[in-house]
Amino acid sequence: MAELDPYDLLDLEALLDDEERLVRDTVRDFVRGRVLPGIEEWFERAVFPRELIGELARLGLLGMHLHGYGCAGAGAVSYGLACMELEAGDSGFRSFVSVQGSLCMFPIWRFGTEEQKQEWLPRMARGEVIGCFGLTEPDAGSDPGSMRTSARRRGPDWVLNGTKLWITNGSLADLAIVWARTEEGIRGFIVPTSSRGFSARDIHRKLSLRASVTSELVLEDVVVPDSALLPGAVGLRGPLSCLNEARYGIVWGVMGAARACYQAALEYAKTRVQFGRPIAAYQLTQRKLVEMVVRIGKGTLLALHLGRLKERDRLRPEQISLGKLDNVRAALEIAREARGVLGANGITLEYPVIRHLNNLESVFTYEGTHEVHTLAIGEAITGLSAFR
Repeated sequence: MAELDPYDLLDLEALLDDEERLVRDTVRDFVRGRVLPGIEEWFERAVFPRELIGELARLGLLGMHLHGYGCAGAGAVSYGLACMELEAGDSGFRSFVSVQGSLCMFPIWRFGTEEQKQEWLPRMARGEVIGCFGLTEPDAGSDPGSMRTSARRRGPDWVLNGTKLWITNGSLADLAIVWARTEEGIRGFIVPTSSRGFSARDIHRKLSLRASVTSELVLEDVVVPDSALLPGAVGLRGPLSCLNEARYGIVWGVMGAARACYQAALEYAKTRVQFGRPIAAYQLTQRKLVEMVVRIGKGTLLALHLGRLKERDRLRPEQISLGKLDNVRAALEIAREARGVLGANGITLEYPVIRHLNNLESVFTYEGTHEVHTLAIGEAITGLSAFR
């Protein structure tokens, strides 16, 4: 029998096909060669390396799960594996790819006109145009239906006013998918960031997702033509469907962060000697390592199952909520346990653990808080809504 892999104890490798393994290995090599050598500095300086956007595009990772218009058309599991490997590097890279593909390209692909798709998607897949997703507001996070951003008709145009907050890629973006309240309900608009009255201000002094750009968007009488409206999206179903695409990537991604923390803890425990023995030889440390690898195996298996459901067009939003809720929770617990195994070394950027731990605190909140996903699942199993 083949030896057990301490990083894949359940042999989930055997459940992947050749194409999926190729995608995983290609992204893993990119992360090892291009992300890990620089991530400590980028995290410490609080910058996202724009010079790597072209490389992400050439690997086919931007909008990779979409079909046509220069996109790779990869399967759901391949997309998930890419997210997992990117987040094993840093959550900022998975966030960038997720926002570009799932939150910006997807709504154009799903709800846009053919002209909009032809104009934007090929350039976005090549990394020539970067997008951001304007939904969250200062007073409307978990309750997007209470958004104040408005869009009103003025002749053949629309005039947008409002503020969006916690927007990934905000100041990097060439276009924003902005969701606004209209007389017809909530609608989505493609807004070039060069538009008069549009501004983006970065949020500084973050202790999480530092290697990622987070911004506030301000729209003051921003005028866009009627051709900027996404005609296929009316109401909250539009933005929520985009969020489900992004949440699916998170289900996979956080298992990459968890694996990186476990790997660091395992390697450290086998070489760190105390009382004359490696700490990996002590029962308490082995229990910690076992709990980590068990939770990673279960979380990855859950992600894989959801991916197979998605490929068969059977994945429901409540199932994505289950995966996001439990996998992020598990990844946080793994990161905290790994931090403990590393002792004082666990708080330095020489090891990846504290960086992943800090990042996961943001992932715990964004794309739907832990509490919101709990209530979404609660409504699914009881038939009773606890939101209002």
